[in-house]
Order: sequence, then C-alpha cells, then structure tokens
Amino acid sequence: MRTAVPQSVLTVGAMLGEGPVWVARDAALWFVDIKGHRIHRFDPALGVGRSWAAPGQVGWIVPTDDGLFAVGLQSGVHRFDPARGSFVAIHAPEAHLPGNRLNDACVAPDGALWFGSMDDAEEAVSGYFYRFHKGVCIETGLPSVSITNGPALSPDGRNLYHTDTLGKRIWRTELAADGTVGNTHLFARIEDGAGYPDGPTIDVEGCLWTGLFGGWAVRRYDPAGTLMREIRFPVANITKIAFGDEDLRTAYATTARKGLDMTALTEQPLAGDLFAFDPGVAGLPGHVATI
Repeated sequence: MRTAVPQSVLTVGAMLGEGPVWVARDAALWFVDIKGHRIHRFDPALGVGRSWAAPGQVGWIVPTDDGLFAVGLQSGVHRFDPARGSFVAIHAPEAHLPGNRLNDACVAPDGALWFGSMDDAEEAVSGYFYRFHKGVCIETGLPSVSITNGPALSPDGRNLYHTDTLGKRIWRTELAADGTVGNTHLFARIEDGAGYPDGPTIDVEGCLWTGLFGGWAVRRYDPAGTLMREIRFPVANITKIAFGDEDLRTAYATTARKGLDMTALTEQPLAGDLFAFDPGVAGLPGHVATI
C-alpha cells in the first residue's frame, strides 16, 4: 500500500546512494552506491534486492538499447552486463582530469545520454556536462561547477535542468532539437539551512523534484520554479528520486550515510536505505540509451 510518508523498502546502508532509475523491461529499480562501489537492483514485486561490485566509484546506471547498461565510473563510461558482472570501457571523457569522477545522468527520448562530472574532492570547479549519442561524446559548454547533478529533461525536451549543488542553484537551459544548448536561466535557489540540491527528476506535469542533501526532505517545484511541496524524511541525506512501478506513481528515493558521525547514525538508523512514497503524481516513462 502506497503512503505519502516515506518508508524504507530496502536496507542497504549505502554510503552514498544515488542514481535511481526505473527500468521497465526488468520491472525493477536500479541504483548505485558511489562510495560503496556497488550497483543495486530492487524488485518491488518480490520486495528483494540484489547487488554487484563495481571496479571503482560508480555515479550512475542507465539501460541501453542492447539489453545491457551503461554506468559512469570514475574512469569513464562503461558497459555493464549484470549476467556476467562485467564492465567494459566505452569512453573516457576526462582522462586529463584524474581527480574528477562521473556523478549523475539521464537519457533523452532520442537515446542520447546526458551526464555530468565533478571534482571528487568537492573543491575544484572542474565539473562539466556531456552529451553522448551513437558513439559521439561532446562537452555541452554549460558552465563548470564543483559538483554537477542532473541533468533532467522537461516533458517536451525543450529544457534541460542542471544543478550546481555547492552553489545551491538549479538552472534551466533551453535546448534545440539537435541537443544544442541555448540560453540558461536560474530556475530555483535553495535557501541557507535547507540542505544542498542533489539529483533532479521531472514528473509528467513538468514539475521538478530534487533531493536535499542534509535537508531531510525532497521538494517539488512547478515549471516556473515556485516551490509547491516538501516531503520530510527520517534521514538527512536524500540524493534523488525516480518514479517507478507499472503506473510510474511510486517515488523511490536514494539516501546516504556519507558525512554522518556515529551520533547521527545512531539517530538515523535508516540512513543509506532505499525509500518509497506516494508522490501524488506520475513520472515520465524512461528511455534507453543509444551510445
């Protein structure tokens, strides 16, 4: 039974849970633990999870059109085969930036993979956004930041939402039909004391949901950037949500233990778990990457 109050549905104790994505062909939710070097799968019909070890920090996972997955490791984009547990390098966009790692991603309706990078030390302004499609990977030209999150696409594909986490800003950039970026506008600013905006997700009504790292909540903003709703959690670090289940009306949220001391962990025993709640709205159907 779905409830508006977030409930833990899978105990994983992720150090830095991230990148939830509903994969319709599996009827399952996939996500990662970046610092734990793990890939997780949750099957809601059975209420069980499964995990795989990754050969390093893994920022995201998305399905690909060959029935496998693409994952963003610190060393670059890799193809992941769950049946074999194997990882094969595809492209290293930042071989010249060994201190960077890949951090978040989404797939456009045309199969293009959009993803960002960040300074693993969370200091240098060395995070960039990329578009990878049919063997061609380009740096988009969006301003560099320390920690990128997103991007996410509006339902009509005309706007790209991307986050400067440390700057506490979410931006909206106009997109041309070929994926070329246009004008950028400030979409929302997170006020002091509310945490840091993490991964963004768009629902079927074009509203943006963002996890708040250190903010104990997720928020929903309308297409104009006005705060509509805030849902509180029993843990501090909410990283990103994904809409799942057959009707795409369950919101799954990844969380993190990162940065919590022993006192905080005692007070937040569910930190790092996968949560679910009823968002009151459906999400957008997912897409498979053509890379």
